[in-house]
Amino acid sequence: MSVVVGGGSGFIGSHLCKLLRTKGLKVTVISRKDEEDTMTWNDLNKNGLPVGTTAVVNMAGQTLLSMTSRWNEKYKRDVWSSRIDTTKDLVRAITRADVPPKVFVSFSAVGYYQTSLTAEYTEDSHGGDFDFLSRLCQAWEEAAILPKDKNVRLVTLRVGLALGRYGGLIQRMYLPYFLGLGGRLGSGEQWFPWIHADDVAGIVLHAIQNDNITGVLNTVAPEAATNAQFSRTLARAMWRPDFFPLPAFVINTVFGSERGKLFLEGQRVIPKRVLESGYKFKYPDLKSACENCSHLIVND
Repeated sequence: MSVVVGGGSGFIGSHLCKLLRTKGLKVTVISRKDEEDTMTWNDLNKNGLPVGTTAVVNMAGQTLLSMTSRWNEKYKRDVWSSRIDTTKDLVRAITRADVPPKVFVSFSAVGYYQTSLTAEYTEDSHGGDFDFLSRLCQAWEEAAILPKDKNVRLVTLRVGLALGRYGGLIQRMYLPYFLGLGGRLGSGEQWFPWIHADDVAGIVLHAIQNDNITGVLNTVAPEAATNAQFSRTLARAMWRPDFFPLPAFVINTVFGSERGKLFLEGQRVIPKRVLESGYKFKYPDLKSACENCSHLIVND
């Protein structure tokens, strides 16, 4: 089986490509750099998918969490186009392929659902059109829709906040927690829809390998947690205190109020269809995930 991965050089992508290769799959990463086992986006648009491609995964997108980039209209356009345009490029390549792949796994995010302290969201819940992030997710998912006559299975992953020692939130939080300066964000009451990066990769592989899986999958862990619970669990895993909450106004000042929602508001998202599909989580609970992320050096 040959898999093409858009955005495979990033945090989650590196977890995915490592897993796919350990399972004996051939992996081609679409990247801005022309390196071994890669192709550029220009190559894709010019030459199409490599012959023999059986699965395509797209997780490309500029990070939302950059602390060095101001949240302004230009940055929002970059965030939008890096997701929507790459998805459309892959849809065109799949559509034009003489022998199309069997499955297209396209990323979205839990930002599709409206933030709430009380609501619970399954894959059947409505969302999509109430702020920039939800509209981005909705457009992202719509861009991935393929012509029905191509008979390509589409799986859409609404991914939560991915945890892992060397990327995402943990990479940014590790030093202050290591120094004993960690704490909840804002009130801490907001839901924190988390998942370990290894399980994101695992769900992608599960979706590729199982022909009966199609449609939306809420790609979050089965154990729901608030931000305060996450902060406390991570601090305990690192044998550190949890005494220093970060006020909401600081987060909004650094990231902007629109992007600050990622930290200060959340959703309780249920991976109903993931569990029904038979996927077994490597890190089903917050304690095991935080213990994996707590070490200075992680071997796996």
